[in-house]
Amino acid sequence: MLVIAGLNAPAAVSYAERTYHAYKINQPGYKAHYGHWKLLSVPEKYRVRAIHAALLRTGKVLLIAGSGNDEKRFDAGTFDTLLWDPANDTFKLIPTPEDLFCGGHSQLPGGNMLVAGGTARYEVLDGEVERAAGPMMVKNEDPDRGRRFAKGTVFRAPDGKRYRATRAFRLDPAEKKTLKGKGRDGKVVVKASETRVFVESVKKGKAGLRDKPAQYTIGGLKGRAKQDVYGLAQAMTLDKQDYQGINATYEFDPDDERYVPVDPMQESRWYPTLVTLDDGRVLSVSGLDDVGQIINGINEIYDPKTKKWSKAPRHYFPTYPALFLTKGGKLFYSGSNAGYGPADQGRVPGLWDLSRNTFQPVRGLTDADQTETSTSVLLPPAQEQKVMILGGGGVGESKKSTPRTAIADLTKNPPRYERGPDLPQGTRYLSSVILPNDTVFTTGGSHDYRGKGDSDIHKAQIYAPQSNSFQRAADPTVGRNYHSSALLLPDGRVATFGSDPLYADRANTQPGTFEKRVEIYSPPYLFAKDRPALGAGPSELKRGGGATYRTRHPERITSAKLMRPSAVTHTTDVEQRSIQLGITRQRGAVTLSVPEDRSLTPPGWYMLFVTDAKGTPSKATWVHLP
Repeated sequence: MLVIAGLNAPAAVSYAERTYHAYKINQPGYKAHYGHWKLLSVPEKYRVRAIHAALLRTGKVLLIAGSGNDEKRFDAGTFDTLLWDPANDTFKLIPTPEDLFCGGHSQLPGGNMLVAGGTARYEVLDGEVERAAGPMMVKNEDPDRGRRFAKGTVFRAPDGKRYRATRAFRLDPAEKKTLKGKGRDGKVVVKASETRVFVESVKKGKAGLRDKPAQYTIGGLKGRAKQDVYGLAQAMTLDKQDYQGINATYEFDPDDERYVPVDPMQESRWYPTLVTLDDGRVLSVSGLDDVGQIINGINEIYDPKTKKWSKAPRHYFPTYPALFLTKGGKLFYSGSNAGYGPADQGRVPGLWDLSRNTFQPVRGLTDADQTETSTSVLLPPAQEQKVMILGGGGVGESKKSTPRTAIADLTKNPPRYERGPDLPQGTRYLSSVILPNDTVFTTGGSHDYRGKGDSDIHKAQIYAPQSNSFQRAADPTVGRNYHSSALLLPDGRVATFGSDPLYADRANTQPGTFEKRVEIYSPPYLFAKDRPALGAGPSELKRGGGATYRTRHPERITSAKLMRPSAVTHTTDVEQRSIQLGITRQRGAVTLSVPEDRSLTPPGWYMLFVTDAKGTPSKATWVHLP
């Protein structure tokens, strides 16, 4: 009996500890000090692989999975988007026209969500490549005719080896130009049109290898066309093949709750960052292109008025760079990025002046080789122009991770990073969310690459810029690493989504499964007895002007802010920002004044929060800055 009791003692102790912990975290005093987590009940049919999360002006949350990092779903053309209404916990599946997995997104001035890029082809790892392949530049020298080619179009090398296109493509007519000037009058020159396509060998294995540049003919063309249209390629190899991007662009309409196609990007992009500029246009940077190569500084701008893309200044960044709009319109690159790009290129933080296309490095960052998979945030209030970087790891599958945080004060000349308080441990994939009380909630992440070695961090903390310190928050139940995200809801809660661990066990022997549970954090301020509230007032605001709102207790309101809704993926959220408003109190009302600087307040919809002296926020009122 003693032996049996001894064997069962650890289980009994563990059960007692879990029971006591559950009791403790549900006590009112604990919630008021640390906050509280709760799992959202999501019906089975609505459980998607939430790769992207964005809060819409309707208060609903758009969760984009696309193929969700599942190659079988990609091959089947099964793409998911879920719309969740946190106000009543209802769900709706949205038809998804293309694989928007690992695209980019940004809030548009009118309230639509811009979604651009995604997946054209999944990667094939070293040792798994069955067919020699490579990029092909296809040219057309015929000025009188453009051509379209189907997926599977065959190219023939001089030695007879055959290769097929992995996607459909088209060629415009060549450009014909008549020269003018002395000795050149009437001379006609033709500039070939060109496009790029990825091709793979018809035959498997080494039979398709080629190590020399060559010109390729295209199957099915005859006569003059066979000479005018041709392909050029450097080599065909069995090397690893990276993900490939698409150039598709959509606006998601929150009213009709559907994707609306618009002009595609000039470049195909996988892992791009989209950032709103002070005039409401959207800049798209970086990404892997349609043949799986990182885009070498070719950027473009979307105009929501014309719904067209145009060229932007060139500058190279690694994929998913964190770019923040700052006062004066410059963009600050914090150094945070995700996934792809050489370790020695584009990693230095700095201020990018688009108007002059100059880049001013910002120095002082420690552990500068560990900015990949870090998170960054424009600290509240945005007027103070301070950006914080938190955690991160080494490039690629590095085991390195850092607890380092650092803050760049962009008002100093020159701006420079200064060390902030450390996280509890080295952390990659941390989520950071600005709260209405001018603090930053951070949660999740893992110590190792994609949670290897069961390294998810079941901790959360709240950073207070005023004291430059962290305060412990309640521990989440669900671990979050790669492909996880978090955002602020209009009622002041924080919702967390996703996680894509590489393995499911500490020994790294069992494949991981995508985390589909949604867990919601209620900060301590939601357990206050009474929350301030705003009544009737305008929904359209004016920069440099004031807006008056009814309220029963104007004396309670000590601060007000506009908070831009999130659009987050891969711990990259360059949309969220909190702008402090001026307050004038009067009987039964408050008048709030909006800063005039558009680079502080880019056009679009915002959540308007007011808080009391204890930092307790109201529920959000949706307002628009034109």
